[in-house]
Amino acid sequence: MQLKSNSCLNTIDLIRYLFSNEITLNCAPIALFVYRRLEHTRHAIESLLENKESSATDLIVFSDGPKAPKQVNDVDAVRNFVRTVRGFRSVRLVERHQNIGLAQSITSGISEVLKTNNSVIVVEDDLITSPFFLAFMNDGLLSYREDNRVVSIHGYVYPVDDPLPETFFLRGADCWGWATWRRGWQFFNPDGASLLHELERRNLMSDFDFEGAFPFTQMLRDQIEGRNDSWAIRWYASAFLSDKLTLYPGRSLVQNTGIDGSGTHCGLSSAYQCILSDRKIELSNIAVEDSKLARRAFHDFACRGQTSGIKRGFRSHLWRLLGWNQ
Repeated sequence: MQLKSNSCLNTIDLIRYLFSNEITLNCAPIALFVYRRLEHTRHAIESLLENKESSATDLIVFSDGPKAPKQVNDVDAVRNFVRTVRGFRSVRLVERHQNIGLAQSITSGISEVLKTNNSVIVVEDDLITSPFFLAFMNDGLLSYREDNRVVSIHGYVYPVDDPLPETFFLRGADCWGWATWRRGWQFFNPDGASLLHELERRNLMSDFDFEGAFPFTQMLRDQIEGRNDSWAIRWYASAFLSDKLTLYPGRSLVQNTGIDGSGTHCGLSSAYQCILSDRKIELSNIAVEDSKLARRAFHDFACRGQTSGIKRGFRSHLWRLLGWNQ
């Protein structure tokens, strides 16, 4: 169908035109958080550009400032590269003049984007995404935009032993390639002490830790005591305590390349490497409830990791999982 400049298309013709040309409407903007790792940043952006929705997507890159003079050149190299990026609907670079650190970088950036947008897709510099990542993020945001039980959409899943459903929900929130709405982010509580108090008051620590498989409660205590600077453990706890759910794909749409020793919070580990999905995740009308099958699969994965000689890598991954790899 040819769209003529002076034609008066009726509604049906317009819809057919849009779908026949695979135009994606209302794509959520991407907030990409970078620091000083040029090659990681390059690969993250290149993988996003493999998503057909990228041409209809605004990219907002938040670049934290250097911690020390010796890091200035690395930070500048990343920023100079970002200025050359093309292929998105628009690219905006937000440069922090000082190093504001992990938690403030992420949380303030998300809040800034959501001041003028109803939703946001959050990616960090060491995440490689499948060509079907943006489709899943946008499909999920659209499908559950009015469902207040759902707080976010997530792209990464552990390489568990048994197949997972095409999509499923888990209680809480996650942090490796995800999306949320303004209404979802309002549940974020930065006060770790109040979150821990509520977990203890309601005796939810075991559920929070996947029946002891993940040391999430201890990580929250460590955040309170200044031993980590994790925004993500507080995002997870905030959503969990609010009884909110996150939608996951049954096949991972995200691969983390930062567990290579290049970042502050992680060591070397291949235990969390997965095969990116080579086909689209199809959303279906599933029950909006915590998946017992997926919880058990995640629990078993964590237990296997802690008893199979990769315990150090497992613990390092959790630092990275709930922190930022600067």
